Amino acid sequence: MSISSGWIDIEKKYYAQTVRRQPVVIVRGEGTEVWDADGKQYLDFVAGWAVNQLGHSHPAITQAIAEQAGTLIQTSNQFYTVPQLQLAEMLIENSCLDLVFFGNSGAEAVEGAMKLARRYGKLNRDGAFEIITAFNSFHGRTQATVAATGSPTIRRTLLRFCRLRARRLQRRRGRDQRYHRPHRRRDG
Repeated sequence: MSISSGWIDIEKKYYAQTVRRQPVVIVRGEGTEVWDADGKQYLDFVAGWAVNQLGHSHPAITQAIAEQAGTLIQTSNQFYTVPQLQLAEMLIENSCLDLVFFGNSGAEAVEGAMKLARRYGKLNRDGAFEIITAFNSFHGRTQATVAATGSPTIRRTLLRFCRLRARRLQRRRGRDQRYHRPHRRRDG
């Protein structure tokens, strides 16, 4: 049994099966190359779905991450942070855009774009609101992006997972009567 197959067995035991993974357990990367748990080397053509364009373990990125981690890791968007403000300024000053939207995921970015398109349609296109997607497209795993996903297989898989989760919550609520008791407001 390979080291990778042991990790894959752990994934099967603990993960919700919502995506069909490749049978490769990547443990490290350098530039455009990655290595699996068994030491096999690959060229990374996926680049984290276009997140890692500069490659893995790039010295400048590694240094910037280490410096930032030594200062502040993450805060809610409810607060201002200097690096985020500097990035917004740099993006706007060097593009044709007027404003930025920072999200935590591609799905959040897609939902933001959908909301923006609907608002634009309402204000400038006589109330247009429909979002058109391509067949076999994939836009994320939130409710709105799954609804926009043009792949019936992905939609069925994710909806099946949502139904399973709902059944588990119902069983839990049945065990703990306090959990599902409605909150009643007391007047005066």
